[in-house]
Amino acid sequence: MLYINYNNTKNMDDNMQNCKPIPGSIIFNSLANQECIVMACNLRITKGVARGIFRAAKDLDAPVLFEIARSESDLNRGYTGMTPADYSKNIGEAAEEVGFDIWALHADHIGVKKGDQEDIEETKELVQAQIDAGFTSFAIDASHLFNFDGKTVEEELAPNIKATIEIARFIKENKEGEFGFEVEVGEIGRKDDKGMILTTPEEAVAFVKALNEADMNPQILATSNGSAHGNRYDDDGNLIEQISIDIKRTKEIVQALKDNNLNVRIAQHGITGTPRELIHEKFPHGDIIKGNVGTFWQNLFFDVLKNREPELYKKMYEWTISTFKEDAEKKGLKNNDQIFGIFGKKSIKQYFDEIYSISDETEKEIEEKSYEEAKEFFKAFKSENMAAIVREELNR
Repeated sequence: MLYINYNNTKNMDDNMQNCKPIPGSIIFNSLANQECIVMACNLRITKGVARGIFRAAKDLDAPVLFEIARSESDLNRGYTGMTPADYSKNIGEAAEEVGFDIWALHADHIGVKKGDQEDIEETKELVQAQIDAGFTSFAIDASHLFNFDGKTVEEELAPNIKATIEIARFIKENKEGEFGFEVEVGEIGRKDDKGMILTTPEEAVAFVKALNEADMNPQILATSNGSAHGNRYDDDGNLIEQISIDIKRTKEIVQALKDNNLNVRIAQHGITGTPRELIHEKFPHGDIIKGNVGTFWQNLFFDVLKNREPELYKKMYEWTISTFKEDAEKKGLKNNDQIFGIFGKKSIKQYFDEIYSISDETEKEIEEKSYEEAKEFFKAFKSENMAAIVREELNR
């Protein structure tokens, strides 16, 4: 990995035109003692959005991650129509066009849901493709693997621990140099008849300890703390804010990790719909060091498309309602807008060519709106001017 020498300001602008993603570990470790959150942008559609976010990051000098999950982008192009190489190319081109340097390319939710050898080998194949595509940060998510018959927390978490260690070891053996490393304990959004099932401080401590003992040292821990991915709706199918994040539980987990001298910080997933005033005033910045914003950018794209290119929007909307009618009935969804809000992401691959052929005017509006919204997120996350701290670390 070649890093830019920012002591030579004469050539800085030229160098920044060829910016490549840096290891996520350098961003996380450089900011470990800062009261800020690094925004991680999950872009299912990169058209216009990536440039807008990079412009905001450059103007505010805020570090940023761009990420994509296994369900969205895999060797079969997921539901976004992109392979990891496609995503890397799109984001990389936007970075060079804008000229911003402090960013990482993050493989979000590398899901391991079965844990058998076939699942593990398929996961390794995906990870290798991500490594080859230039990803510099990885989030292993084996939180679905849980031993409900376990007598202790360690026994309950054993399948998750085993799968996480095996995939992490594969990354260490095949990825040259440093990389960002995120893990997950507690399946985000999982419910029982009493509501959300939250990660306990005991689970977080036992999980990270087991990984550390295997010489696997994540910088970031994702937990189930009341959030959920995607748009949120009330019982009548009305779109509502995401205010279910349990800040008290999050702080309890953070304190337990500190009490046990475990050097790991929190990733907050499911921020779409969370009021930015709440983020700015109530989130424990620094303890939460990574904040995922995903569906928000998809919603922004669809809102512009609806006004600018109504025929394409109508086709995507109607295809979604027709295709997922039975699924919507099983989930008890109340109206077509709710169906599109939940399943509309599945139409992206279906209409991929048309999405990436929208007019220049439409793309420009998407870029401008993304720019304005990203600035507000960076401010809420208190990450303005934090990229300079990361540069200092790169120059040591």
